[in-house]
Amino acid sequence: MLSDTEIATLQDRLFQLRCAAEDVVTAADDGADARELRRMATELAAAAHDLEQLR
Repeated sequence: MLSDTEIATLQDRLFQLRCAAEDVVTAADDGADARELRRMATELAAAAHDLEQLR
């Protein structure tokens, strides 16, 4: 069971994750090079991994 504070924190982190994913899509649409897209995708994967660690 999560407290109200924990739920709010989780919602914030999920919002940040969604925004990061949208940033990757926008960068790809805008013609970002592979190195930049890889950097962004790596950050996105790390953020998702961090969320998995919540218990």
